Amino acid sequence: MTQALPKLVTFEEFIDRIPENSGIRYELHNGEIVEMAQPVGDHEEVKGFAARKLTVEFDRLNLPYFIPNQVIVRPAEKDSGYFPDVLVLNRANLVNEPLWKKSSTLSLGASIPLVIEVVSTNWRDDYHLKFADYEEMGIPEYWIIDYAALGGRNFIGNPKQATISICNLVDGEYQISKFRENDIIVSQTFPELNLTANQIFQAGVV
Repeated sequence: MTQALPKLVTFEEFIDRIPENSGIRYELHNGEIVEMAQPVGDHEEVKGFAARKLTVEFDRLNLPYFIPNQVIVRPAEKDSGYFPDVLVLNRANLVNEPLWKKSSTLSLGASIPLVIEVVSTNWRDDYHLKFADYEEMGIPEYWIIDYAALGGRNFIGNPKQATISICNLVDGEYQISKFRENDIIVSQTFPELNLTANQIFQAGVV
């Protein structure tokens, strides 16, 4: 669960308030500072596995990408700031990012070829809030990895099942493709990626 502090703040105030090295993660959701729950082990295994596979792929293709550890994604002109689980960053576009040097903040879709959120108990943020903001920013590809089948039935089926929703930007709107079990992931950013949904879901299985 996430807990929101009641006082609304601006994005600039949020940046000033983030404590360094506190071990606690915060996001800003429409002016509300939200304390993010400590993720469980399986969440981190899935996140790490996806990041590793994508790193191998863009390294193989010699693309100017990297996956940062702590970067804020700020929808333009909004008092919101997110720390995605996995963010593929296009280094070539950083010269166009006004807040990059000062606060490692990105606000342009061209800087983010692909972003991933691994679903936890606050699943509505991933399927509603961040979906809308990432779409509006023009981020070309957004993965929602719901390995524990926590999302609503209209997103992951009835009965619920582990699902990866890949949202690709087409004419300014996300078109959603869903992948389950042994479905091979289809990524417009990395079309040669050889990976199944189950490989991602089972990242934490020893």
